[in-house]
Amino acid sequence: MTPLSGYSVPAAPAAGTARIVGVSLGHATLAEADHWIRSLSPAPVLACTHLVADPYPHVAISLLTANAFETAPELAVAATAAAFGTSGRAVRFPGVERLTGALTVSEILQRSSIARVEVLGGGLPDPATVVETGDFVRPQFRNGELVLVTTPAAGGTLIPFETRNPTPCCVSH
Repeated sequence: MTPLSGYSVPAAPAAGTARIVGVSLGHATLAEADHWIRSLSPAPVLACTHLVADPYPHVAISLLTANAFETAPELAVAATAAAFGTSGRAVRFPGVERLTGALTVSEILQRSSIARVEVLGGGLPDPATVVETGDFVRPQFRNGELVLVTTPAAGGTLIPFETRNPTPCCVSH
C-alpha cells in the first residue's frame, strides 16, 4: 500500500456521533487485531481488519464508532488506509452474535447485516443450504456490503472460508 496522497481527513464530528475511524496499533496477526476489537467496550457497530504494508506489514483496523482512538504518527498512513478502504474483513457487524451453529443461507441473511453468501469459485448457494458456522463468521466488506465466502463441506453443507483455527500451510514440512 502506498501513502494516500490527496486524501484529507474530515473534520471531527460532534462528540457521540458514530463515524468510520482508522486505527493502527501495529498488530502482527489477524488474531491479535480480533482480540483487541473484542476487548472494546462499548463494542463498535462495525469493525474490520485490513492488511497493510506501510510502514511495515501489519493489521490496521476500521471502526464505526463514536469513540476516538490514538494511532502513533508512524502508523498514520495505515490508519488512514483502513478508514478510507473499500474492502476489509469484518469482525464486528450487526447480527454477528446470532450467527452460531448450523444455519441456512437464508437465516444468515435474515439474522445479520450480511448481504450475500457466496461459494468460493461457485457462485451463490441455494437459500436452504446449511452453513456450519463453527461460531466463527468473518465476512468480507466489499464496496459497502458484507459478503460471506464459504466453501463446500461434508454432507452438502458449507463452511465459512475463513476458520478459527486454519491448518498452517506446509504443516508436515
